[in-house]
Amino acid sequence: MRRRSSSEHLRQLVHRPDPQDVFPTGLTRLTDSQFSVSAHWPRAHRFFSPVGGHQDPLLVAETMRQTTMLIAHSEFGVPLGDAFVMWELRYVSDAGRLVLGEDPWDITVDVSCSRIQRRGRSLGSMELELLLHRRGTVLASGGGRISCTSARAYQRVRGHRSDMLDARIPLLPAVAPRTVGRTSEHDVVLAPAAAPSTWALRLDTGHPTLFSHSNDHVPGILLLEAARQAAQAASPGRVFLPTSIEADFLQYVELDRPCWIDARPVPAVGTSPAGVRIRAVQDDEPAFTCTLRTPDLRQTGLSDVRSRRS
Repeated sequence: MRRRSSSEHLRQLVHRPDPQDVFPTGLTRLTDSQFSVSAHWPRAHRFFSPVGGHQDPLLVAETMRQTTMLIAHSEFGVPLGDAFVMWELRYVSDAGRLVLGEDPWDITVDVSCSRIQRRGRSLGSMELELLLHRRGTVLASGGGRISCTSARAYQRVRGHRSDMLDARIPLLPAVAPRTVGRTSEHDVVLAPAAAPSTWALRLDTGHPTLFSHSNDHVPGILLLEAARQAAQAASPGRVFLPTSIEADFLQYVELDRPCWIDARPVPAVGTSPAGVRIRAVQDDEPAFTCTLRTPDLRQTGLSDVRSRRS
C-alpha cells in the first residue's frame, strides 16, 4: 500500500523540521515487515556536501535513520512524541557508485524488519536490514537496531535532563577545518585536546542540521560526524571517504559534560580496506564506538576533500 504524506507531515515523521534535510519522499508497504521507501539526495547539501567528487557516504546513514523513523511512525504505530534510541548502525557502500556525476540522485530503499517487539499497540524494538539502490545499481547495504520509548517513560528516565533542552552550551574552539575535511569552522565538531589522536567533542547547538531541534543529549548523527572528522584528522594526506561504518551507541552522550573522541588505525581485513577505530568517552566510560573504513583515493586525482558548503 502506497502511503502519501504532506511535506509538513513527512518532516514530522523523520524528525527534520527543515525540508532541506528531509530525504525520503514516499513509502510503500510490501508485507507486514517489508517496505520500499523512495528518497532523493541533493547534489550539494549544505552539510552532507560532496567529498572528493563523491556523494557524502553519511547520506547513507542519515537516509537509513530517516527511513527507520518514517516506517516506525507510519507502519508500526509509534506516536510522534515517543523517543527513538539507535543502538547499532552499519553500512557498506562502493565508492565508484557514489561518484557525483550529472544525473539526479533518486534513491530506493528496500527495508526488511525483524525481531519486532511490540509495546502495547506501539513498537518496542526491532532490527532492520536496508538496501539502497539507484537506477538498478546497489549503492549501499546496511542495518541497525532501534528501540522506542513512550513520551511518559522517557520523561521518567530523562526528565532530570529537561533543563538541557534550551541550555547554552559553551562553544569550544574548533580545530582547523581542513584537517577534518571541512571548509567552514561552522561545521567542525572537534576541538583540540592535549593527548595525541584525541579531541574534545565540540557542540554548536545552533547548527541547523546537527541540532535541527531541541535535544537533551548529543544527537547520533553528530557522533557519526565526529567519528568521520576524527578519522580524517587521523589520516593526513588522504581523502577519507567513509564507505563502511560499524557504529554502536552505548549510552546517551550528555551535552554539559566533556566528551573525548580518540582514534586509532585498524588494518585492512580481507576485502575490507584499512580504516580508523573511534571511541567517544564521557565520565571515563565509552559512550559510542565506530569503525570507519575508506578506499585509497590518492591515486584518483580527487584531491579536494570537501566541496564548498552550498
